[in-house]
Amino acid sequence: MADENFHSRTAYGPVAHAGESIADYRTRMEIVQAEALERWQQQLHEQSSTLNSASDRIRIWERRHQIDLPRNPSHRLLAIIAENTGLSLEEVRAEQQLRASTPPTAPAVITL
Repeated sequence: MADENFHSRTAYGPVAHAGESIADYRTRMEIVQAEALERWQQQLHEQSSTLNSASDRIRIWERRHQIDLPRNPSHRLLAIIAENTGLSLEEVRAEQQLRASTPPTAPAVITL
């Protein structure tokens, strides 16, 4: 079932359900697209919301664009991240320095 779900949404795009009319399929696809657009717009809002910390805003930006914060303090992408998140370049660099000084955490190990 998981494999079926993967193929119907990711690899081949949404497919019509058995017995679904073309009109119903189109309506369902419009709903799916509207929901995706709403999620994208919500993430866009959260990425620059002053209610979120600088760290949270940068993580949201990274998730939306599937790009990690560059490690180079003079990387040209930092200015774009600052602009998109409503942060100053100094705030983005501060997050960069914080990440560089914080050792990565190991994934949790579950023992049975």
